[in-house]
Amino acid sequence: MLHYPELPLGSDLIDAELPGLDGVPVRLSSFSEPLLAVVFMCNHCPYVKGSIAEVVALSQRFAGQVAFVGINPNDYERYPEDSPQAMREFAQQHGIRFPYLLDESQEVARAYQAQRTPEVFLFDRQRKLRYHGRVNDTPKNPETVTEHTLELALQALLAGQEPPTAQAPALGCSIKWKPGYEPAVQIQR
Repeated sequence: MLHYPELPLGSDLIDAELPGLDGVPVRLSSFSEPLLAVVFMCNHCPYVKGSIAEVVALSQRFAGQVAFVGINPNDYERYPEDSPQAMREFAQQHGIRFPYLLDESQEVARAYQAQRTPEVFLFDRQRKLRYHGRVNDTPKNPETVTEHTLELALQALLAGQEPPTAQAPALGCSIKWKPGYEPAVQIQR
């Protein structure tokens, strides 16, 4: 069984400053909302395409309570659909109003030990990791969703409760790493 290391629950926010769609840098620690959802995503992944409407709806519904930040870590040299220009088009097409940032060096994705798109890291007011994983149970097929896992975590944390599920495996495409940047994999028996 392959095992990828994960950022442990309770970890502090890993701060970073990355360029937004307009080229202006955005710092993750700059948000004042009680919760911060860092979503590793991209443009071409069918799992992102299938769940982006839910992410956008949550960002609007919880505006002022939850800051959403999208981060595209994919190697757009090999996957041009994830280029900065394509990011702008994707954001416009899907009504993304939250910052959508480019992790060109892939250092932020590596620091978070992110593996998939979409993959959510949800931090509380103290900027401690309280939820990690998927948007919902079938992100590729929105019409068959039976569990809105991220929404349940948001509701619980805003109510001062523990998320019903603190970790739910991210379902999506693997991050498209630059050659030599792939994460270390361990084999568990």
